[in-house]
Amino acid sequence: MTTALALSASLLWGLADFGGGVLAQRMRALTVVVVSQFLAVLALGVVVLASGAWRETGGLLWYAVAAGVVGPVAMLAFYRALAAGPMGIVSPLATMGVVVPFAVGLIAYGERPALWQYAGIAVAVGGVVLAGGPQRGGGRVGRETLGLTLVAAVGFGAVFALIAEASTTVSGLYLALFVQRVANLAVGGGVLWVQAHRGGEPALGLGEEGIRALRPALPALAFVGLADVAANGVYALAARQGPVTVASVLASLYPVVTALAAFGVLRERLRPVQAAGASLAVAGSLLLAVG
Repeated sequence: MTTALALSASLLWGLADFGGGVLAQRMRALTVVVVSQFLAVLALGVVVLASGAWRETGGLLWYAVAAGVVGPVAMLAFYRALAAGPMGIVSPLATMGVVVPFAVGLIAYGERPALWQYAGIAVAVGGVVLAGGPQRGGGRVGRETLGLTLVAAVGFGAVFALIAEASTTVSGLYLALFVQRVANLAVGGGVLWVQAHRGGEPALGLGEEGIRALRPALPALAFVGLADVAANGVYALAARQGPVTVASVLASLYPVVTALAAFGVLRERLRPVQAAGASLAVAGSLLLAVG
């Protein structure tokens, strides 16, 4: 069950990243993040009220708040690193944040993966790196870009670890996800407002033409926000059922999903190294699933 849930989280994250990337070609990336999270908050609010999850209490929600604050910071660092490039190096490097929840599993929970699972981890992570399409002789990664990528990686890994600790029940998970999204919206919206205020730009950095373009994009934005929320929830369930060391690695395979989605939908050419990476990621997943 852990394997199925973690792979489902990876699928959802990969599709959300693909959708967000496509939308970011039409509007500011931060706008995509804020609007999609706002729509996710509305949907989660209905779920929390209807399920009675709002009655859940406890200090565990602070983990959700922390995840909600860290998430936008990591995402902003990631987007800035991608803009500086080269993307083929930055994108797979950012997934190395899986080290954070993996270490939590080893240290906090005393998990000890079997030998073949360690092999599966190495193969799967290597596959993710190759799926990013690294190019020989490509541009060098500057220190600032490398620093931003490191911040993004650690931030993504921290969100993995924090959201897994944010609840112990299903109804509590609904509330935790809602709190996380509210914190996401507060931080992302605050940054967007400050940027617009300093630059004298319109709300959400869209302008009149941008707002007209936003309306038909609302279904896609809703999908991005809800897929991201669902991925967090499914991963939290996977990590609860454990082991975290396996769940975190399997859930980090989402760049492979994004690359395959770009190949299938946008007809982007999948380079041989990317195809090999996707195959390795699948092989690594099979090794992990054996345990």
